[in-house]
Amino acid sequence: MDVTKIGVIGAGQMGNGIAHVMALAGYHVCLNDISEDVLSQALTRIDKNMMRQVKSGKIAQADKAAALARITTTLSIADIGQSDLVIEAATEDEPTKQVIFDALVPHIQDHTILTSNTSSISITRLASRTGRPEKFMGFHFMNPVPVMQLVELIRGIATDKETYDTCRAVVENLGKTPASAEDFPAFIVNRILMPMINEAVYTLYEGVGSVESIDQSMKLGANHPMGPLELADFIGLDTCLAIMNVLHDGLADTKYRPCPLMTKYVEAGWLGRKTKRGFYDYRGDVPVPTR
Repeated sequence: MDVTKIGVIGAGQMGNGIAHVMALAGYHVCLNDISEDVLSQALTRIDKNMMRQVKSGKIAQADKAAALARITTTLSIADIGQSDLVIEAATEDEPTKQVIFDALVPHIQDHTILTSNTSSISITRLASRTGRPEKFMGFHFMNPVPVMQLVELIRGIATDKETYDTCRAVVENLGKTPASAEDFPAFIVNRILMPMINEAVYTLYEGVGSVESIDQSMKLGANHPMGPLELADFIGLDTCLAIMNVLHDGLADTKYRPCPLMTKYVEAGWLGRKTKRGFYDYRGDVPVPTR
């Protein structure tokens, strides 16, 4: 199927990044959120991130202007229904995603493909509520979207070949690399990454090392670009906890039990960079470990 119009639901960190790369690749993007302020902030961030690409020589000023002109915003989910491909990028909460798809389905076209940027939730289960599971799949971008090269493509039990092939072609048109994953909790990347982060939190919780020593050990001892606790703050501790709960509930294995310390941080509202406090305190000029 020829895709020209893309609808993105959710204008937060992932949604604005998806809109950014889609518009640069020549797609017309309609970005939806329930907040006008969030939409305005998203456009500002996209402009800022594209300007960074211009300054580094990755794109031309004319490319930036043309891409921004291809992005429109809306508070009405009905407007998203005119898209050829819809990417839901709301918070990692299944009931929230179900409400979104319930509201969207009456407005879509017969050929519209529905996808979710979920990092862990069952694609088959999300698809079952739409009445068209053959035209539904997982479309999982990595964060930050403009930088990361991988996109996980996850087929539900009913996803048809045309839907998969269309989404794969879109990923390749973005200049990114698709990775096919089966529909099991957390797919590939987070099935491996999140238990590592959770184990790092357990290492902190049990007093084996401090925040600084744990991150330094993995950066210098395993050549990771970011330490696991620093990475957890970047992702968002609420998202990390949600994915660990999906793994624990979906696979019924105690090795996926979320660390109580991660739960405590989320209960405190210390979610990482987005709230200025997590395993590090970001309120000053330099991040300071909180433990």
